[in-house]
Amino acid sequence: MTDTGSVPKSNPSVLEIWGRSSLKGHVTISGAKNSALAIMAGALLCPDDCRLRNVPSLVDIGRMGQVLAAVGVKLERQGNILDINARHLNQSKAPYEIVNQLRASFFVIGSLLARLGAAQVPLPGGCAIGARPVDLHVRGLQALGAEVQIEHGMVHAYVRGNGRRLKGAKIYLDYPSVGATETLMMAATLAEGETILENAAQEPEVVDLANFCNAMGAKIRGAGTNTIIISGVPSLHSVDYSIIPDRIETGTFLVAGAITHSELTLSPVVPDHITAAIAKLQDIGMRVIQEAPDCLRIIPTGIIRATDIETLPYPGFPTDMQAPFMALLTLSDGDSVITETVFENRLGHVPELNRMGADIRIKGNNAIVRGVPLLSGAPVVATDLRASAALILAALAADGKTTIQGLHHLDRGYEKLEAKLQKLGARLQRVSDHSPIKAPSVTQSPVNS
Repeated sequence: MTDTGSVPKSNPSVLEIWGRSSLKGHVTISGAKNSALAIMAGALLCPDDCRLRNVPSLVDIGRMGQVLAAVGVKLERQGNILDINARHLNQSKAPYEIVNQLRASFFVIGSLLARLGAAQVPLPGGCAIGARPVDLHVRGLQALGAEVQIEHGMVHAYVRGNGRRLKGAKIYLDYPSVGATETLMMAATLAEGETILENAAQEPEVVDLANFCNAMGAKIRGAGTNTIIISGVPSLHSVDYSIIPDRIETGTFLVAGAITHSELTLSPVVPDHITAAIAKLQDIGMRVIQEAPDCLRIIPTGIIRATDIETLPYPGFPTDMQAPFMALLTLSDGDSVITETVFENRLGHVPELNRMGADIRIKGNNAIVRGVPLLSGAPVVATDLRASAALILAALAADGKTTIQGLHHLDRGYEKLEAKLQKLGARLQRVSDHSPIKAPSVTQSPVNS
């Protein structure tokens, strides 16, 4: 099967969930969305074939494939294997209509600039969870010798001179932005000389991108620390590389076990990537056991204790787990305070959880969560990707039926989430927005996952 990066068309639909079902079984964790997106952008650096394994099937992955195809890259997909050939990379301009929908597609600016000496990439879009400006990317590219101008929503970057190669530089990031770290790391990979990125992001996805580039012949060291050193090389070579498991999906299913008082096993996982989330689950009263190097089991206890959470750059508590944990803490015994420090607009799920009977008040960037004995099913709307997961988790624990709209957010970042939950025993199904349906029986056959 050949796939040039098409995005599946989604019909207006809703997710109907009947709560209070006990879950049981094993969850297969998919490849990391945020790693795959960055590595797909990094594949532009290589003039040979790149084979990526463990690539999740998601709307965002399809959109990034469209961006790559638009600049002359050939893509073929078979299952979770994606073959990328950027040998005939011939277009320095990325399409506005796709970049506007997917923030991560902006990352191609570093690779395009490194390979072609020029790039034209629209200012990015994505979930409406905060400003997320690209000034760190721009200043870093300028430090590497690029001339950068922003006109009419388009970032124009180019390198003067015959060689059209970027030059190594020492760059300090005012904030440890994952996107800026990855963009500049990719740009510096083919630059002349050495680049030092200080106050760099330390997320596992940054390490995965560095490992991928190194497997192609790049010289990057220090990824996973706050100082990354890149020694530029003239060119890169073919690679066969497997994406790491998705730590946010791992955390989401751990919370699913906790909120439904269900014992679940998850693999493949990298436990070190979700240390902060596991620590909070243990604070809340759950037992999380590492059964094998790549396998976790969550064993719930009778009570959900209140706890305070503050989101921080890695290795702190991940902002992407804030909404799922808030859903869990709505049923805690006591009051919790959740402080969002990474994105300023990432509390859109609060009114929707309150619609289900939660008791949450917002004060600035703090959410004060007073635990309630029970949530009730209600019609709700997902406001962003992780909010959709939080509402699904709340619905699994709620009494009665919950109807969730805004599934286009969910489809961006969770592979086969409904099928995986059905396999565990959850009662849910996706239906046309206006179709009346009957509740599925507990014994209905799960969708293949």
